[in-house]
Amino acid sequence: MNPVVSLEVSVDGQRLDVFEAERLLRSYPVSTAAKGVGFGEGTFRTPVGRFRVMEKLGEGASSGAVFQSRVAVGSWSPGSGGGEDLVLTRILRLDGMDPENANTLERCIYIHGTNREELIGSPASHGCIRLRNADMLELFELVPAGTPLVIHPPQRLRGKVIFLDCDSTLSGIEGIDELARVRGAEVYAEVVALTHAAMNGEVPLDEVFARRMAIIRPDQAACEEVAALYVATLTPGALELIHALKADAWLPVILSGGFAPLIAPLARYLGIEHVEAVPLLLDAQGRYAGYGQSYPTTRNLGKNQVINEWKQALLPRRVAMMGDGMSDLETQPDVDVFIGFGGVVARSRVKQAAQHWLDSMTDVASVLNILNGATHANSVK
Repeated sequence: MNPVVSLEVSVDGQRLDVFEAERLLRSYPVSTAAKGVGFGEGTFRTPVGRFRVMEKLGEGASSGAVFQSRVAVGSWSPGSGGGEDLVLTRILRLDGMDPENANTLERCIYIHGTNREELIGSPASHGCIRLRNADMLELFELVPAGTPLVIHPPQRLRGKVIFLDCDSTLSGIEGIDELARVRGAEVYAEVVALTHAAMNGEVPLDEVFARRMAIIRPDQAACEEVAALYVATLTPGALELIHALKADAWLPVILSGGFAPLIAPLARYLGIEHVEAVPLLLDAQGRYAGYGQSYPTTRNLGKNQVINEWKQALLPRRVAMMGDGMSDLETQPDVDVFIGFGGVVARSRVKQAAQHWLDSMTDVASVLNILNGATHANSVK
């Protein structure tokens, strides 16, 4: 009779342990998701709970074999580049055994080898469990199909996360207004009025969002123009602030009611990996095909929802938010530090209620003092 083998993954420890009966047989460093733990489709988070190895794929393939849709399509070697999240060498395909993780198979959550071996030992994946390729080869031979796996959720508070609004905060524009400008002066004036009404808290955000998009219906050319404008109107001090935040162990996340594909170039320029913003859909001809109407930031308190999902996923020991609008101010009860920003547009209701207020991002040291709890003044100018 073959010995009983089981697997356990520690998100806190970034480790995968192999047990034979109750004896620890092997222990491998791993990378779980950079965005922490979670169960939602498209969240890029690692599920936790009970699983089984449903299928083993790649037997006989070389180390560094590249898999796409679980089919070997080529090979990778160190220094050859080839993408940021390759599935290499072998695949252990996972099936969730709990109600919360029952979608694991459909989410394509695997244990696999990786081209980012230098990141092993820290959370870095897009949801899967990554191993070094040599370790993946060894694990594959140790583990039969049907092997049970437990992924233990994090228990330890770690890290600091700052959420940053984009429009009129990191950049000097309101992207949706700029999309409207392309349609002419009359449409622009109508959309700007709706934007201000929403940002000032005069009209529910979800109502305004749908009305604006019904008017604008942006195409590919308009989107590309506004994406470039986000970078061109970067708020003074923003780049230096992001560099300082990262050096001080803050994880910056753009949290916006704007459109994700338009904001992405700005995020890359700033070196921000994570963008939480509204999906925008275009058809094959570059024509408007809708937007993510169910995305949280299209409605009031949606930013709170996203922040709380991150808090549950990562267990950060400190959380902050900076933004100019009422939807940003709404997050104040759910963060440790809220900073209202008036360097582009100073909204009186936000300034009056904000825990802290900034008219500029250029005094980086003062911003860090506020975020880390060393400064308690209501205003830094």
